[in-house]
Amino acid sequence: MKICIINGPNLNLLGKREPSIYGDSSFETYLENLRNQFPKIEFTYFQSNIEGEIISQLHEVGFGFDGIILNAGAYTHTSVGIADAVKAISTPVVEVHISNTHARESFRHQSYIAPVAKGVIIGFGLDSYRLGVQSFV
Repeated sequence: MKICIINGPNLNLLGKREPSIYGDSSFETYLENLRNQFPKIEFTYFQSNIEGEIISQLHEVGFGFDGIILNAGAYTHTSVGIADAVKAISTPVVEVHISNTHARESFRHQSYIAPVAKGVIIGFGLDSYRLGVQSFV
């Protein structure tokens, strides 16, 4: 099984950025834990702060992987382009968020991705990614 995890803007700062919201672990450290928990899954990881690069990555993996876990960060609430890319590919996408976006600013309550995703997992910290992986196994 092949799963691609795609993280959007500012998620390269996990472990440094607002640890009270996002925790104090880097994503790379967490990814090693995922790989240990799911040794039979081949994980690919991609992070970008640039919307077009996220769209290109969705196009690249969106026809040959078993699943995509997407945390589009702030683009969740603004990017019709990313939503259209998710809609255009055949690989199922699970949208994840580390924080409970519904408990934050009102603009974070709207997701352009949710209507075209297989499902949405919100608010379980980095464990949201593990729950996303489990939705594919």
